[in-house]
Amino acid sequence: MPESLVNSPSLKILDLHNNTLDGPININCSAMIHLISLNLGSNNFHGPIPETFSSCHSLSILNLGKNKLGGEVPYNFKNLQALTFLSLSNTSISNISRALEILQHCENLTTLILGINFQDEEMPGGVNLQFRNVKALVIPFCQLRGSIPLWLTNCKSLQLLDLSWNLLGGSIPLWLGNFKSLFYLDLSNNSFTGNIPKSLAELQTLVTNTVIPPEEIAPGIPLFKYREQGTGLQYTKIWSLPPTMDLSFNKLTGPILPSFGRLKGLHVLGLNNNGLSGPIPADLSGMSNLEALDLSHNKLSGEIPTSLVKLNFLSKFNVAYNQLSGEIPAGGQFMTFPYSSFQGNKNLCGGDYVSCRPVQAPVQSPSKEEMKIVGLPFEIGIATGFVLSVAISFMSGWVFSVAERTTSTSRFLCWR
Repeated sequence: MPESLVNSPSLKILDLHNNTLDGPININCSAMIHLISLNLGSNNFHGPIPETFSSCHSLSILNLGKNKLGGEVPYNFKNLQALTFLSLSNTSISNISRALEILQHCENLTTLILGINFQDEEMPGGVNLQFRNVKALVIPFCQLRGSIPLWLTNCKSLQLLDLSWNLLGGSIPLWLGNFKSLFYLDLSNNSFTGNIPKSLAELQTLVTNTVIPPEEIAPGIPLFKYREQGTGLQYTKIWSLPPTMDLSFNKLTGPILPSFGRLKGLHVLGLNNNGLSGPIPADLSGMSNLEALDLSHNKLSGEIPTSLVKLNFLSKFNVAYNQLSGEIPAGGQFMTFPYSSFQGNKNLCGGDYVSCRPVQAPVQSPSKEEMKIVGLPFEIGIATGFVLSVAISFMSGWVFSVAERTTSTSRFLCWR
């Protein structure tokens, strides 16, 4: 970095992200007394995180994400009392227990992003950590062991929690439903077991569809949410993220809670790739703002409730690979869902999936006495009738129509 920049006493905002800068970070915080925002993300800086950052007393926004730093969070980071936003994601740092112990002293911290670090470490438990003002806590892709830590109960202001892609296990605690402002919960790709706690259907912000005033995460530092295809969406405000509950790719069992229908503010619900069983509750139609519902790869049974047709904003729906039966609801957004949304349910029919046809009652065979044509034995009568039928059929083309219908019926029975 140029000497003229890193020693400037008048500079307030320095943004050098997404370049190919390398070497150690040589910021002179003793000289940069007015520095408020520093964005060095997505470069090739290496070496330990400088302890001199503690001299940047006015520093509010610090992004060092996606660099090759390593080491641990410096102890004197606890002196950054003006810090509100910190991203150290994908920097190869270690010792999550030490990092959280230090950063809890940054009393104005509202956004903390630590993903893709601390590989194969243990998530610190207990209740001693205090992050009272943190609104967004993002620690995915770390392969952390353990369970959801009890110290999260101290995060009274929490709005967004992402612990996805770890090795966390045990049951999902009941107290997760006590957060008054939590609207984004991602616990996907872990090893959680047991039933879905009923308290998750009581998250106040999602039940009341409360609109929290828009608040910038950090000026010029976007937050990305990546999709399965690798593409990402960019957000600059916490509340601009869609209200989400993602519990997919775990080992959850039991039923889907009918009380989820109370979550009128929820936009995305992911329960796929678990061991959930029982019917799909008709009450889910109460989630009037739902845009995406994924229930695929479970053990759900029964019919798809027709009430789900009322979900006018539903653009993604997937119930593939369950044990569902009956007819797929018609109308509404269900007219737009592809075949792949329903495949793997051998007793489902309807829509573009496979046509539903009534099953014909078996024809009762007549008695032998009735099988005579004008007094002739049955064998002679049927032979005569067959010859006459074939002759008439070839003249009328009826044989080919029957063949087509038989082939179509065979396809239907195979899919079913």
